[in-house]
Amino acid sequence: MTVLACVDGSRYTTAVCEYAARTANRLGTGVRVLHVLDRTTVPVEQESLELADLPGILPSELDRAEDPRLRITLQQANAMLAKSVERVQIMGVSQVESRLVFGTLSDQLSEFESNARMVVIGKRGEWEGHVTLNLGSNLERVVRASQRPTLIVPPHLRPLRKFVVAYDGGSSSEKVIDFLINDTLLLEAECHLLMVTTSESGRRNRFEAAAERLRSSGYKVIERFNVMEPGRHDEAIIAAVERNKADLLVMGAYGHSRIRNLLIGSTTTALLRGSTVPVLVVR
Repeated sequence: MTVLACVDGSRYTTAVCEYAARTANRLGTGVRVLHVLDRTTVPVEQESLELADLPGILPSELDRAEDPRLRITLQQANAMLAKSVERVQIMGVSQVESRLVFGTLSDQLSEFESNARMVVIGKRGEWEGHVTLNLGSNLERVVRASQRPTLIVPPHLRPLRKFVVAYDGGSSSEKVIDFLINDTLLLEAECHLLMVTTSESGRRNRFEAAAERLRSSGYKVIERFNVMEPGRHDEAIIAAVERNKADLLVMGAYGHSRIRNLLIGSTTTALLRGSTVPVLVVR
């Protein structure tokens, strides 16, 4: 098993590598660094290229690339992947490999995440000037396509001391609790279990049961049960992360309340744009 680090050469690339390396060190796995080149931006001569893992060594495919635009693109991609591999190795991961393929990341995920414990991707991509496009469509498609826990990271690595779990009592929230119990990746950090709801009726018991399950598994749990008027629950979640100085937000991909909409349309954009900490989405 590996941690899949999805890089694109943007200013988020270093952080993706560092978060992937830290995760791999805690899980005891290797890292696979993946770069996907958009077919529409470069001429395609090869369907799949396996690139060298050592800086300065060009794969034989580069020598066979006749189109100068493709050759330059592949040289840049190879150099970026070599630097990414080096960064992961510097952080103590010995088993590192890199791959370059053509297509879209959302289409390639099913193949490359099959052996992954977690997928790590930057909050914005290479074309981050088009903020709404990237956060509202490309990133959402990746998260929707991924069947693995997906860690969406900001451009700088931060320590992991506290994390907030956005809990709504639905099936996806229970899967988050199951994930935390079965995977000790976050066990050493302080867990703030957060429920934002418009009604207390029937919800507090599920909330307290979830908190007790986490405590029984060794987590230090701080309970945050908030009843509020209907409105922007995503803003309440972001505010709770900032107020508690958390280093990570953990949530399910879908739920049975407004949290279900966090990965649909503009609410996703608002949450990811507003959060200054990584977001871990659990399927």
